[in-house]
Amino acid sequence: MSAAPTDTRARRNVTVLVLAQAFLGAQMPMIFTIGGLAGQSLATNLCFATLPISLIVLGSMLSATPLSAIMQRYGRRTGFFIGTLGGALGGVVGATGLYYASFPLFLAGSLLTGIYMSAQGFYRFAAADTASDAFRPRAISYVMAGGLASAIIGPQVVKVTADAMVIPFMGTYVAVIATNVIGSLLFLFIDIPRPEAPGADAPKGRSRWELLTTPRIAVAMICAMVSYALMNLMMTSTPLAVVGCGFDKSYAADVVTAHVLAMFAPSFFTGHLINRFGVEKIVATGLAILAGSGAVALQGVQLENFFIALVLLGLGWNFGFIGATTMLAGAHTKEERGRMQGMNDLFVFGGVTLASLASGGLMNCSGGSAQEGWTAVTLAMAPFLALAGGALIWLVMRPEARRARL
Repeated sequence: MSAAPTDTRARRNVTVLVLAQAFLGAQMPMIFTIGGLAGQSLATNLCFATLPISLIVLGSMLSATPLSAIMQRYGRRTGFFIGTLGGALGGVVGATGLYYASFPLFLAGSLLTGIYMSAQGFYRFAAADTASDAFRPRAISYVMAGGLASAIIGPQVVKVTADAMVIPFMGTYVAVIATNVIGSLLFLFIDIPRPEAPGADAPKGRSRWELLTTPRIAVAMICAMVSYALMNLMMTSTPLAVVGCGFDKSYAADVVTAHVLAMFAPSFFTGHLINRFGVEKIVATGLAILAGSGAVALQGVQLENFFIALVLLGLGWNFGFIGATTMLAGAHTKEERGRMQGMNDLFVFGGVTLASLASGGLMNCSGGSAQEGWTAVTLAMAPFLALAGGALIWLVMRPEARRARL
């Protein structure tokens, strides 16, 4: 299906957002690779080793609604600049925390980094802003595909910088600062019109409660939340599990690389699959692949188990999360965009925050070995997959949905 002629501007914006996802997005696998390991070296209680990653996600959750409101009023560019500012400040404070061996200061830097993570989450919505209905699924997919480069860049930077300074991991945080400063220049080229201020007689759209109780929106949010939270649950613990099972941290970086590649590689065709088979089937496929990831992880803690499980985890996240995002993008009006997208990311990253908090506790405080902890992390996926799967089946089997297919 060809894009409409009006998609010229959309394609330009997608190009800018792909580059931002690739370059600025590299800081996330960098931090997720070393965050738990750095936390393990600073925390007095190993149960809190993944707390830095949890604080990143918490910062993202807390800033999602304000950022959405800022973008609605002042435009996407302003919001994205605020995101890179938060990422740079987070790198400065995190590096300072490492220098002084201060876990609380390191956590404060993680909280600030969450502002960038939240802004990055809006890249996918920005891709849809100027796109036609036909081009929208592919626009979202192409932007997510920019993560392929970040999957390669981020972990490789970790290998070069983690031990580049006397203080372990500090070099990586210096690289994070530079990434945000340089990458912010990309947003000078974005061309998304600032939303017009609504007039007194302009349509207001549905309230937050009305949006939440719309079946399609509710199910999209549940599937997005479960897909992202379970991906984070396993990914957060992976470096700890790999190193805890006797492998070098360079192998942990390689596993994270494979995982992030799998997260974004399918994005080149996810949009096409959604257009061909329907968004519900793609989301269902994603949930099934996430279940397969857990099954592989339970088979053992050899290096190949980690690689295969994390590749499946990335693939499942891609189908589940992009599918749910596409479902959500088509279920609200332009007037509802600000409150809907902010509310969605508040719930999504709230779930991810809880998952990352649980990840460290399950990994380090569930049994006496890394293998037992990894098993606990994997088993925790089951009830949430059942919740998302059940919600999706309910949506598809509703009488309204069945009539629409006839």
